[in-house]
Amino acid sequence: MAVQGTTAPGFEAVRAAFEHNFAERGEVGAGLAVYRHGQAVVDLWGGEADPNTHRPWRADTIAPIASACKVFSSAAVLVLVEQGRVDLEAPVARYWPEFARHGKDAVTVRTLLSHQAGLPSMHMRPVTWEDLRDWTPITDALAGAAPEWPPGTAHGYHGVTIGHLAGEIVRRVTGETLSEFLAKEVTGPLGLDCYVRVPDEALGRLAYMIVPDAETVRMGMQVPELADFVAAFNDPESLTYRCFYGSVVTDWDAANDPRTYQVESPSMDGVASARSLARFYAALIGEVDGVRLIDAELLDKVRTTQASGIDMVLKVETAWGIGFSVPGGPFWPGPSDSGVFGQSGATGAFGFADPGRGIAFGYVPNRGSELLEGGDFRVRSLVDAVYAALADLGEGEGDRPAAGR
Repeated sequence: MAVQGTTAPGFEAVRAAFEHNFAERGEVGAGLAVYRHGQAVVDLWGGEADPNTHRPWRADTIAPIASACKVFSSAAVLVLVEQGRVDLEAPVARYWPEFARHGKDAVTVRTLLSHQAGLPSMHMRPVTWEDLRDWTPITDALAGAAPEWPPGTAHGYHGVTIGHLAGEIVRRVTGETLSEFLAKEVTGPLGLDCYVRVPDEALGRLAYMIVPDAETVRMGMQVPELADFVAAFNDPESLTYRCFYGSVVTDWDAANDPRTYQVESPSMDGVASARSLARFYAALIGEVDGVRLIDAELLDKVRTTQASGIDMVLKVETAWGIGFSVPGGPFWPGPSDSGVFGQSGATGAFGFADPGRGIAFGYVPNRGSELLEGGDFRVRSLVDAVYAALADLGEGEGDRPAAGR
């Protein structure tokens, strides 16, 4: 499959790894971008955006990124922190008074963004497209919910709720929807194709998702490190089950329904191009074409581990900074260096930043991963190639994943 785009000198092996995914790992269509110190050093794309029509993947193709979109709502709150309009140490209820119910009055913005608030379930019937369209049925349910554990005493993946929890803070503070605020303060100034609701004019560039078949998903569930998660995921009495099947329809049926991307679903159904995802992370850790989203002091807080250990929902080790996952456990597909942060998604997408090396990475495919939160061999091989290139350039390998996984 022909790969197009450019690589800076020293990053040629990254192109080779990207091509290898098409040749050996079943890649259908994908984009890959890497920024180094605010400049693009890898910008590649290839394959088919829609194998049904043979529409090629182009430089501006966008695709669903599933949970990798959670960071857009987190970043919106962090921009408000940077602007002095939100305080990380303030109670969420300062901005969203109804949130204080059922003992949540002392839950801080920091606690919420680090997945420690105890609100990983929708606490309602599984949400519908109409709930997502109307927004407030979901935020009203979360405001009225009792925490699953005393906030701040444990952490658990708020996989289907964090986008609405963060997005409602944005709405209460600004009077704007999350999409409106992002367009004005984040994606617009940087020229990003990153969306929690895809505008009508961009739908024609959306890739068609290739959903994994039942056998592929079954094989993905046989990873030994995920045994406790898989058992809980299939137990209707468990918190894990309630946070997924009990909160949303956790299958791929809606992956190619345009309605999925025409509502604000900031935990699960965001969309981006690889180029824009990498550029987004680059603007978090430095200046990109005159734009920087947060300063160095706030960045240090964001990338510092706030919670780690066995996750109450995923039943494996996870770790969280403020609004982003950080290295730790089997769901993290990136380098394990301290200070790295990012987020993966079930579509196989992954974005991360390594401030110490000035690296920002964005990978967006259209073949869904066999693993629930992505992180399969495709992306791991690309991360390996980037760090091998940095080592050859004298940056040092760091504590990166083993090559060839």
